[in-house]
Amino acid sequence: MPRRAVPTTSPTTSPTASPTTSRSGAGAGADAGEAAYDRRRLRQWLAGEARADGVDRRDLLRLLAAAGLSTAGLAATAGPALASSAGGVPAAAPAVAPTGASAQAAAVVPGIVKPLPDAWFTARGTNAETRFEALAGTGHHTPVDRFFVRNHTSTPVLDASDWSLTIWGDGLRGGRSVELTLDDLKRLPAVTRSAVVECAGNGRSFFTTQQGQTVSGTAWTLGAIGSARWHGVRLGDVLRRAGLGRGAVDVMPRGLDADYVTADGTNLGRVRRPLPLSKALDDVLLAYGMNGEPLPPDHGAPVRVLVPSWIGIASVKWVGDIEVSAEPLFSPWNTDFYRLFGPAHPEGGGAPLTRQTLKSAFELPWNASLEAAAEHRLTGRSWSGAGTVARVEVSTDGGGTWHRARLHDTPRRADWVRWSAPWRPAAPGAYTLLARATDTAGRVQPETTVHNTQGYLFDAVVRHPVRVV
Repeated sequence: MPRRAVPTTSPTTSPTASPTTSRSGAGAGADAGEAAYDRRRLRQWLAGEARADGVDRRDLLRLLAAAGLSTAGLAATAGPALASSAGGVPAAAPAVAPTGASAQAAAVVPGIVKPLPDAWFTARGTNAETRFEALAGTGHHTPVDRFFVRNHTSTPVLDASDWSLTIWGDGLRGGRSVELTLDDLKRLPAVTRSAVVECAGNGRSFFTTQQGQTVSGTAWTLGAIGSARWHGVRLGDVLRRAGLGRGAVDVMPRGLDADYVTADGTNLGRVRRPLPLSKALDDVLLAYGMNGEPLPPDHGAPVRVLVPSWIGIASVKWVGDIEVSAEPLFSPWNTDFYRLFGPAHPEGGGAPLTRQTLKSAFELPWNASLEAAAEHRLTGRSWSGAGTVARVEVSTDGGGTWHRARLHDTPRRADWVRWSAPWRPAAPGAYTLLARATDTAGRVQPETTVHNTQGYLFDAVVRHPVRVV
């Protein structure tokens, strides 16, 4: 595979790292900082100091409204285009109900390299969802062979010896460009970080099956997540080595997978997503290792971005170039996608999503059969994008009573915790198991999630059916 050439023009930009307006919130200080950043970027755009290649003006106006800025004086320019829909990108098919392991046929996904055994995966379009029960007994970190796969197109198999990363843009001193090989990265100080990667749509199908609401997108249950030990270099170290300029505001990694073409034939280009410089310099990694081994193709080899605590689209796989910009950047991935649309959200959509929300899942098959009058050890995992998990409670009677679960990991930021709870069902019958987490930001999983049309950030307590026999 040839090396990625330095772009001669600014690429059509992608999802920015603007503040999340999820109803479940997060740390107040972080929210305020991200909101201020987003407002500043929008003001720069209004002053003609921003770049938004491939983005319709109406989409920027939606962001303006989401940030609470006045649209006075702009209505004449926007005209009727200022709509509350998600723009010209067609929605995917409505999410469907989870089917359960016994109903799933072969997990065959063209474009994914690794094997996908039925016992471990559910095929979902171009993606493969991990069956949560397949994680039972595997330890804290998800084995690579059971780690979910989220692809916009298909997995490229790249030659690490021929790979290079181009850092470029007017946010570098003198507008220079720098090319680094994998060996160059490995000569920089290495770090290892344990963190989850989770798709923003994880849990999407429960909007339909639990709340009776129509949403678009891949019908994930709760298996679009995995935790790993990521090994690589700090993005901040790489940017400083490249000659980071004082005027830089945004950093945009772009992948080497094929262009993403929507159902109506619109070519959105390669997956790319800007980050605010402050986040890029904080805890973001360029990872080339996973669980002690070289990064595999399906998970971004030779090198991927890892953005802890943020929605998975920020952690761009197969990264080939990174633009460092002195201007704010926008793209379809943060104007049409990865924002909250719907009647409960600001007209034109909420601000672009950043941090993940709070979730819990049992390591049990859907509709599992358990023996009556026997002692069972219910196990599961909980995680939060806003802080660490403080406690987990389990109900075996549909929410009538709750009991504290035992945590089996030291809670850490950007990672999950395993937990367990004993249960001895007295009589046969149908039961509903519930698990809810509370995090250090004070959030508790709610009974329902406020609806959004694209089905992002489902955080309600999941009603997990089992049968006692």
